Amino acid sequence: MQLRDYKANEVRNVVVLGHSGAGKSSLMEAALYYTKGIEKYGKNQDGTSALNYDAEEGKRGVSVYCHVAPILWKDMKINLLDTPGYLDYQGEEVTGLRVGDNALIVVDAKESLKSGTIRAWKEAVLRQQLPTIFFINKLDDEQADFQTRYEELREKFGKSVILFERPIIENRKVLGSVNILRKKAWYYDHPDKPEEVPANLKEEIDAYYNEISEVIAMGDDELMEKFFSGEAFDEHELAKGLRLGVRSGEIHPVYCGSADQQTGIERLLDLIHEYFPSYAEKGSIEAEDLKGNPVLLETNEQEALSAFIFKTIVDPYVGKISYLKVMSGVLNSDSQVYNPKKDTTEKVSQVYVLNGKYQIGVGKLFTGDIGAVVKLQKSETGDTLGTRAKEVVYPEIDYPKPMLGYAIHPVSKADEDKMSVGIHNLMLEDKTIHFMNNEETHEQVLYGLGDQHIDLILSKLKSKYKVQVTTSVPIIQYRETITQTAQAQGRYKKQNGGAGQFGDVWVRFEPCDSEEMVFAEEVFGGAVPKQFFAPTETGLREAMKKGPLAGYKVVGIKATLYDGSYHPVDSKENAFKEAARLAVQAGLPKAKPVLLEPIGKVTVMAPEEYTGTIMGDVTKRRGVITDVSANETGEQIIQAEVPMAEMLTYATELRSMSQGVGTYVLEFDRYEPAPRDVSEKVIATRKEAQQ
Repeated sequence: MQLRDYKANEVRNVVVLGHSGAGKSSLMEAALYYTKGIEKYGKNQDGTSALNYDAEEGKRGVSVYCHVAPILWKDMKINLLDTPGYLDYQGEEVTGLRVGDNALIVVDAKESLKSGTIRAWKEAVLRQQLPTIFFINKLDDEQADFQTRYEELREKFGKSVILFERPIIENRKVLGSVNILRKKAWYYDHPDKPEEVPANLKEEIDAYYNEISEVIAMGDDELMEKFFSGEAFDEHELAKGLRLGVRSGEIHPVYCGSADQQTGIERLLDLIHEYFPSYAEKGSIEAEDLKGNPVLLETNEQEALSAFIFKTIVDPYVGKISYLKVMSGVLNSDSQVYNPKKDTTEKVSQVYVLNGKYQIGVGKLFTGDIGAVVKLQKSETGDTLGTRAKEVVYPEIDYPKPMLGYAIHPVSKADEDKMSVGIHNLMLEDKTIHFMNNEETHEQVLYGLGDQHIDLILSKLKSKYKVQVTTSVPIIQYRETITQTAQAQGRYKKQNGGAGQFGDVWVRFEPCDSEEMVFAEEVFGGAVPKQFFAPTETGLREAMKKGPLAGYKVVGIKATLYDGSYHPVDSKENAFKEAARLAVQAGLPKAKPVLLEPIGKVTVMAPEEYTGTIMGDVTKRRGVITDVSANETGEQIIQAEVPMAEMLTYATELRSMSQGVGTYVLEFDRYEPAPRDVSEKVIATRKEAQQ
């Protein structure tokens, strides 16, 4: 690959999206091979892919990471960003979307529209309003049904989806395709020689051409007047109108071909070259200063340097590799850059261009381009690199929140010692991983986006860091409280020959609205000296960590020390702590204790056709629907309050209910008394586990 310096007006950054298995990586591989970026066209299935090179991707047969491939086409550099299509790896899709300025959605010609295609449209077009084109792939497959796929796209996404390339099909076999703009046919058996449109397709091609012309005319007054007067557009007018239409989102072209057969690649690259905007066309981009005030930077090489780190890889041999996009200015090798968020200066020894698993050393990286640097000391994903003279930061990537959690248990002491390092490094690479050490349940809980994501994390822990763990369902943090007032004596007396231990307290327990225990004292006449108030309170608090029903923490309680007695010699602080513990053991069972279960607020987002099923399922989980509305993309937003214990596996079950398009966020809200049947079951299970 012969690289030169590419300026902002010569760079196109294209995020490649679509459902898992649609052929995104294969299409990028085909583009690399067609442009001589690689010597051999590889495939995921046999492990020869230049892009899906990670062992985990080879094992699964699908992309799980965002990869970058530079395509050198005519006078420009096209950075294609491959993204996974499976929802469990959505963090990598979000990564690609953050630095892509345009989008290419790949559709499988064999299968009806899947959740990954719908999500790609929602994220790229509806939310980020990126110029977007479609490529219907796998036309060489015997089960391909191009016309049905195209009609599905039109029906689902509207009339802005317009055909630009129409396959030539005879006896269910695709022989070639017609480029509608050029009104020329290309056949697979001699792809370099354009021919006339087959006679039986001319009328249809003319109709598609007129449809494109009409949409182009709608975006320009002069073109509209010319169109309705019956005049044909010349090549310049057609190109101008298409550029405007694609940029504005009025036109989403549909192309077609086969990555495996290397067909349609040239005209797809031409489309990207001619109609997708360069990074320079943005003119300016908004960052913030350290106080949060907006700062505009020009998207050219004369502006001060600013580069956004969008991905991190921890390589056991190279160290930390930081993927970045130069947002303004020029990033030079052998230079110093400043990270204002970390208030640190970093040394950039070498700048690299990325090509799948390879890093190609270059002298500098210009505005809009994507590359990498290695061995940054403190900078991480989401950080901005720049200069002290113009300190700016870009907003961090808004990753989906991991909702599925498993308690993980190291198999051996050696695994325990290595686990924290392994998970720390994996969290540097993947910001959708969350790990917490629950001091109350004494569990280490790993959170991910779904079962496949969790499996990937554990597999990498084993293969990369030699850590083996087992998993279990996390313990739910129930609580206990009391519903009536009760009082009890705690009397502790111990004699061991010499000085003894003596403490005696009377404590009143009553319900109150608090998370922690509220302590008060009403002692008269010095029945309990003041120096023993603090140890009594300490003893009460320690005893409240295990309630009388199932050993859960006690909340919502006021404990008032109102009487007691002491011995002038034998009374000591520890004796009053023990007396307080005995008072709790005696008093709480008399105050009608109840079990409290955690209630969460859940927000589910899914297309309207799944709303009824989701709401019915929430009700089965003892949930209460609190609101239903719609968001800016037309999705239904279902808000509900549901017991947390009913949501442990919801990430997997929502996928099944919504055909993989539903997402949710669950947050703890409050505690409520558990129903009797639930309480009895929890108490019985807890006691069995403690035996």
